[in-house]
Amino acid sequence: MSSLAEALGYAPDARLLIVNCDDLGSSHSANIGVYESLRDGIGTSATLMVPCPWARDAAARYRGEDVGVHLTLNSEWDLYRWGPITYGPSLLDGDGGFPRTVEDVWDHADIDEVRRELRAQVERAILWGFDISHLDSHMGTVQLRPEFFDVYLELAIDFRLPLRLSGSSSEAGIGFPFRRLAAEEGVLFPDHFLHVRGHGTRHVLERALFDLRPGVTEIYGHPAVDTPELRALAPDWPARVADHDLFVRDHAIRAMAERAGVVFIGYREMRDLMRRSREPLRSGPTR
Repeated sequence: MSSLAEALGYAPDARLLIVNCDDLGSSHSANIGVYESLRDGIGTSATLMVPCPWARDAAARYRGEDVGVHLTLNSEWDLYRWGPITYGPSLLDGDGGFPRTVEDVWDHADIDEVRRELRAQVERAILWGFDISHLDSHMGTVQLRPEFFDVYLELAIDFRLPLRLSGSSSEAGIGFPFRRLAAEEGVLFPDHFLHVRGHGTRHVLERALFDLRPGVTEIYGHPAVDTPELRALAPDWPARVADHDLFVRDHAIRAMAERAGVVFIGYREMRDLMRRSREPLRSGPTR
């Protein structure tokens, strides 16, 4: 079996990095920040939150960049709300939008309504003209519970798209072998995944650049430009502005990556490989 890096055309010991920009469509500030990160910075892919009020604007600004779908069942902010694009009473909280917490979704969502909603999100992104590169899960909601993961994997199979998955070290805590289940279905996913907690992506990215293991690693951020809109809606707005500065304005990061021998790639390369590949691929060890 070939490693994922080899199948993508790189050396077996190549260190490949996906820099994903989450939350495209969540706000005007995010749309500007994400597209600047993709066009002028180190961002290599992004994911669209189809149900959000600014998703249509993101579609209008799209120029063929590497964009996937950030499958969304949560609306976590207190003052800024969004909800399903299909009829799904079990997907709503008492405030008229998606639930704020992952646990609330797990406790109340009907799986058939989940399946219909998430498929509609993918189909709407396609209708809007996005050449979808991959799928991931907003707040991890559909990755971290077996019955929801079944829907996640089903969509990846049906649309032949790679997935964001947590590393194998997280499987014991989550409680089921989601990476093996995806691999058995021929669905591709990065070898390694870097979690970003707290205030921005910088500390994780700078520490990781000289410590990446061979294979494909994904790191993510939430770049957005500093506007009154962003400050009003996002409690973590400073971290989002810092991610935009890191991805777009900090030219030292790209130089550090070059010195470390890191190659930036997107999800579209993995998607194209998945759609043409018949040979099983071997994933390396993960964080």
